[in-house]
Amino acid sequence: MNRMKHLLCVLLVAALGSFTFKANAYTERNMLQKAADESTLKNVLVMKQAWVPYPAYTDRAAWDSLMGPNKQRLIEAGEKLLNYKWQLIPATAYLEYERSGNRKVMEVPYDDNRRALNTLMLAELAEGKGRFIDQLLNGAYMSCEMNSWVLSAHLPRQSSKRSLPDFREQIIDLGSGGYGALMAWVHYFFRKPFDKINPVVSLQMRKAIKERILDPYMNDDEMWWMAFNWQPGEIINNWNPWCNSNALQCFLLMENNKDKLAKAVYRSMKSVDKFINFVKSDGACEEGTSYWGHAAGKLYDYLQILSDGTGGKISLFNEPMIRRMGEYMSRSYVGNGWVVNFADASAQGGGDPLLIYRFGKAVSSDEMMHFAAYLLNGRKPYATMGNDAFRSLQSLLCCNDLEKATPKHDMPDVTWYPETEFCYMKNKNGMLLAAKGGFNNESHNHNDVGTFSLYVNTIPVFIDAGVGTYTKQTFGKDRYTIWTMQSNYHNLPMINGVPQKFGQQYKATNTVCNEKKRTFSADIATAYPAEAKVKSWIRSYALDDRKLMITDNYTLNEALAPNQLNFLTWGKVSFPSPGKVRVEVKGQKVELDYPSQFKAELETIKLDDPRLSNVWGKEIYRITLKTEEKKATGNYKFVIQQVK
Repeated sequence: MNRMKHLLCVLLVAALGSFTFKANAYTERNMLQKAADESTLKNVLVMKQAWVPYPAYTDRAAWDSLMGPNKQRLIEAGEKLLNYKWQLIPATAYLEYERSGNRKVMEVPYDDNRRALNTLMLAELAEGKGRFIDQLLNGAYMSCEMNSWVLSAHLPRQSSKRSLPDFREQIIDLGSGGYGALMAWVHYFFRKPFDKINPVVSLQMRKAIKERILDPYMNDDEMWWMAFNWQPGEIINNWNPWCNSNALQCFLLMENNKDKLAKAVYRSMKSVDKFINFVKSDGACEEGTSYWGHAAGKLYDYLQILSDGTGGKISLFNEPMIRRMGEYMSRSYVGNGWVVNFADASAQGGGDPLLIYRFGKAVSSDEMMHFAAYLLNGRKPYATMGNDAFRSLQSLLCCNDLEKATPKHDMPDVTWYPETEFCYMKNKNGMLLAAKGGFNNESHNHNDVGTFSLYVNTIPVFIDAGVGTYTKQTFGKDRYTIWTMQSNYHNLPMINGVPQKFGQQYKATNTVCNEKKRTFSADIATAYPAEAKVKSWIRSYALDDRKLMITDNYTLNEALAPNQLNFLTWGKVSFPSPGKVRVEVKGQKVELDYPSQFKAELETIKLDDPRLSNVWGKEIYRITLKTEEKKATGNYKFVIQQVK
């Protein structure tokens, strides 16, 4: 009997596990660990920085050749910083995050310092005359004097839970990892000229990198992004490849003990495998296009560093899944700077052409390489500047090749991501539909199961607003009090007066895409909580060559309140006659035909947050279709078509 009980428990756990894993699609691929065990890795590691693909600082002919037309541009950028005043970040700037939720008061001077250090490094590599060395020394010295390189918004991950750096504990976040990698590159290139001035600065840099990056990386299994203690239902997002790529640079540049280096690199492989296992094999970025460069793009950075550091012996660039992750960016680009945006992504972007080109070249994707050239729109490719040392240096390696690439961007008529449940469809008359199923615990989640965006001749007409400026509230317990996160401010129904809810169990079911017929449908009933009393709600989209048809077929367990349909838009909205809404945006005109039982109302949403207003202007609009009828079953049909 006990054996039978045990077997039933095992089967129950397995069943629950399959439910959880379906939502997360976590699959034990362990691609990196299958590519090499620790002893194999140790044998192929390229030691003493011989893997670095850039010339030595003193090899001026090689740098002149590599820099090409970037040389003068980088020198001029450095000259503007010869009198830069390195900014002290006071305690109150850190404390402001816990006092008001404001991140910017700490992050702005922090980012200014990092960009200055990176730009001065590039300028000195370009010129090579020592003119920028003193300022580099100032920046490196000042950086070592900081108690921490961690961003104030992430410091509450310390044991103290406070946003002021605690000198007794070092953690690794997106900021400290990037800062550490930048300092490691400055140390690598300029240790000798620094030592001629005073060797204590290089020693202090090495000590700071060891204490803030190398030691915590090896000794702390509790850093959530490493995912060593991951449990089903938890998220593994862009932090993983981003932090791991930075840590890997630090180890390969600073650690010359082969045994220690092998352990560190293999540890990174085990951690990054967790991210690859978590990402769905269709390659879509559930965090949205704005995060592609930080998620798939940072995975590419990590894999490139690992390949270089092992002489090309450990590489995943032939894996189809890695290529699909790269091509997600080209598939999600609509045109004229507009992209498909779900979750915390902006509707404008397109990505870094140099990163896209390098990724595409690594995975042999002509689509990505052509798309990178297309994004340049005839401009000459120049080295990337900013605060990311690795991407700046890597961009120098591909400028010439990118300049010769053929610009082209051809999206398939239908792109379907069956696991992530993203669907893009376009017709011959310039209409493009982006719709999603998914679930309401995706990384950077909005409660948006079943929503859609519609673009006409690349212009978004029915929209996803995106997200405002990040504050403490954005990633705290009050996240879903923010309107941009709520299903009522996406193109979705409010059922029985109830919106969707946050949580892994709130999801789409029976999601289907028929690529030949250009249809997409999902039952979104389970995205709503029990009080919505909804048994089934099939949201369907069908795109033909003239129009988009949206159908809602529903069955309620009980009709408690009238249903409401919401549509988000911008531009000029008018109501020419009952049953019609006209929207005109940047010369594109469409009409929404809706059933007669509804009355349309228009809500103006003022945008006082620059992260939103810079995309949409001063205001956007919510069209609400309201009815007085309460029915337990029914169907609604909406038609959107272009008008002249």
